[in-house]
Amino acid sequence: MLIKGLHHVSALTAHADQNYRFYTDVMGLRLIKKTVNQDDVSVYHLFYGDEKGNPGTELTFFEIPMAGRTREGVNSISATSLRVPNDDALQYWVERFDEYEVPHGEIVERGGCATLAFTDFEGMRLILVSDEHNSGVAGGKPWDQSPVPAEYGIIGLGPIHLTVQDASLTAPVLTELLGFRAKGSYPAFTPGQPDVLVFESGEGGSGSEVHLEERNDLEQERPGRGSVHHVAFRVDNEAELRQWVDRVRQFQFPSSGFVDRFYFRSLYFREANGILFELATDGPGFDTDEDFATLGESLALPPFLEGRRAEIEANLKPLDTVVR
Repeated sequence: MLIKGLHHVSALTAHADQNYRFYTDVMGLRLIKKTVNQDDVSVYHLFYGDEKGNPGTELTFFEIPMAGRTREGVNSISATSLRVPNDDALQYWVERFDEYEVPHGEIVERGGCATLAFTDFEGMRLILVSDEHNSGVAGGKPWDQSPVPAEYGIIGLGPIHLTVQDASLTAPVLTELLGFRAKGSYPAFTPGQPDVLVFESGEGGSGSEVHLEERNDLEQERPGRGSVHHVAFRVDNEAELRQWVDRVRQFQFPSSGFVDRFYFRSLYFREANGILFELATDGPGFDTDEDFATLGESLALPPFLEGRRAEIEANLKPLDTVVR
């Protein structure tokens, strides 16, 4: 049993239409699946990624129209990284963010890599990380119809940043339960706080890393628009996932048990500081029910919801997903 790396990150948006425009027009990602929240079919669940939504490249959003402002704090997934090919790409993105008036910081080193922090239109905390000196889990391939040139395009998820009240509770979950390896640390950006701990899994590298920061000066986060709901880690197949179901139970963490999400199979549980983790299989994949050429252009529903298509479509505000 092996965690192969990062699978996807799921966040909240109050405005699916603006979210779609930002992540496709500005960030250059491909909308690879337009579907609904399987637990609340009245709202969208949008999936973005590389050319076909390969595991490790997926950034997804649940639409919560009445979501309030996020009050940042501990016991949260406090930043999501996106990998770009090299250091030159970061300079391209500085200029692109300036053009589109996207709030961003300076290019700085973080955990041995050049990085550029920014926020989306709802304040979601994001970091571009250069793959120039990275090795390990391979990145994906940008969509050839992206408005961002491929040599600068986003190639997948990078390190996921967790901010917790007590790192000694989360670290053993990563290492003893999930099999991550301690890789090192780097100084926190907030003076007086402990070093940020770095963990990796599988083949290692940015596509597998979790960065764990302990903060004793923050309140509990109150999630809202732009906050991250959960992070998912990759497992190879369904048989292996079922073994993970048993393992999580052995560690006495309450969990969802086995869940069929149609495009992948899942297991959800909360680690000791309350952050929601998911384990998800690499397949079957997003081209299971759509052709590669038209991914994301129509509302896709898993078979168990297909009989309710008319009702579901009537309650959704249409998105402009015409290829431009």
